[in-house]
Amino acid sequence: MKTVFIDGKEGTTGLRIFERLENYKDIKVISLPEETRKDREARREMLNSCDIAFLCLPDAAAKESVSLVENENVIIIDTSTAHRCDGSFAYGFPELSEKHLEKIQSSKRIAVPGCHASGFIALVEPLVANAAVDKNTLFSCHSLTGYSGGGKKMIADYEAFEREKKYDAPRQYGLTQEHKHIPEMVKISGIENAPVFCPIVADYYSGMLVTVPLFASQLKYPVEEIKNIYKNTYKNGLVRFTDSMADGAFIDSNIMSGNDAMEISVYGNEERIILTARYDNLGKGASGAAVECLNIKLNNEWDYHLNV
Repeated sequence: MKTVFIDGKEGTTGLRIFERLENYKDIKVISLPEETRKDREARREMLNSCDIAFLCLPDAAAKESVSLVENENVIIIDTSTAHRCDGSFAYGFPELSEKHLEKIQSSKRIAVPGCHASGFIALVEPLVANAAVDKNTLFSCHSLTGYSGGGKKMIADYEAFEREKKYDAPRQYGLTQEHKHIPEMVKISGIENAPVFCPIVADYYSGMLVTVPLFASQLKYPVEEIKNIYKNTYKNGLVRFTDSMADGAFIDSNIMSGNDAMEISVYGNEERIILTARYDNLGKGASGAAVECLNIKLNNEWDYHLNV
C-alpha cells in the first residue's frame, strides 16, 4: 500500500487526481485538515511522510514544497510549470521516446507537461528528432481549449447563471507572446526559436485542439514520410496517429473530453500542411498525464485507471 499526498487538492487538477485515486486499491490518499492545509510545517510533515506527493500548486508554492522534502524516498509529481525545464526532473511525456520513459521510471522527480505544450511537443519533437524539420524553423501554433483549463475562477465565470456576454464567443489570450508554456515547448521540442503561440479559450468545458501549420517546403521529407514518423514514434501509450480525426470538413475540439489519450493527424496539400493534436486539457493535458506517470512509477499497465 502506497500513501499519496496531494498538495493543492482544492484546485481543478488536484480534485481530478483525487477522484481518480479513490478507485485505486493499492493507494491510500492522506490529506491535511482545512485549517492546516497552508501551514508550512504541517505540509513539511505530510510531504516527508508520504510515498508519493502530487504538487497541484502555483509555481512558487511548488518550489517551496520541493524544498521541504528531506526524505529521499519521496516521489514528487509536479503539475505546475515550475520544474518542466529543470533537467533534474523527468519530463512526464513517456510516449516521446524510450529515453523519456526510462527517466520517468528511474526518477523521483517528475514534471507533468503543460496542456498546450503537450500538443505542440507531440507534433514537433518527433520531426526535429528525425531530422524532418530544421531545429531553426520558425513555428507558429494555434491552440483551442475548453474553459476548465483556466481553473476554478474561469469555470465559475463561464458557468455563471447570468454571465457576461464576452464568454459567449471564443477569446484569444497570451497576447504578449509570453505564455508560461512557451519555454517547455522550445526546450522539450529541441527547437531554437520560440513559436508564435495563439491560445484560444472557448465556451465548452474540456477538450483541446492544437494545430501547427507548415509549408511543405519547410519539411525535408514528403508528407507520407511525416505520417510514418508519427506512426513509428507513437506505437505504445496514450498517443496514437490516426489517418483522419475530421468530421467531414471539420475537426471538433471537444470529442476527447473525458479521455486520457491523444490523437495525432496530418492534413493539407502539396504546398501547405497542418499538424494536429486533439486531446482533453484535463486528461493527457493535466490530471490524466499525472496519473499516467503515477502508473509508471507503480509499474501498473498504461491504461490502469485511465480513460482511453
